[in-house]
Amino acid sequence: MTTIHSFAPVSRPDAKILLLGSMPGVRSLQHAQYYAHARNAFWPIMAALFGVALELPYAERLRLLQSHGIALWDVLRCCQRVGSLDADIAEASIVANDFSGFFAQHPHIRQVFFNGAKAEAAFKKYVLPTLGSAGESLRYVRLPSTSPAHAGLSYSQKLAQWKIVRDAV
Repeated sequence: MTTIHSFAPVSRPDAKILLLGSMPGVRSLQHAQYYAHARNAFWPIMAALFGVALELPYAERLRLLQSHGIALWDVLRCCQRVGSLDADIAEASIVANDFSGFFAQHPHIRQVFFNGAKAEAAFKKYVLPTLGSAGESLRYVRLPSTSPAHAGLSYSQKLAQWKIVRDAV
């Protein structure tokens, strides 16, 4: 099993919302892009909520998200995993990103939205205990995973729940 690393955060200092995944999947790592898998619902949902057109170049989509006060990152800095499934992450290999530093550089963030259960669970286990009182001032909301592996909900059901992000900006 090889160690994989997440991407740098996509953010501006004036971000108000943080969207957190767990760790990029194989396709995303290959393309060096968040949510690069063609069947991942993340970018279609962002298109529906914020007009981030799917045909735009990746850098432009990121810029548009940031213009809405949205930061994008992953809970895990590195881990060992075969394939793309969160369930296959070797728990003993998990290293979380530096959220104390991130929140210090992004003082306007008040809400953190988790893209799925693994992102939320990893944040609560590996990050929240390190934040102290800084973590208490944030609002946390778990949303259904946009991953194609999370097929328990339809796209429209996921979109309905993700609308809370638009309402938060």
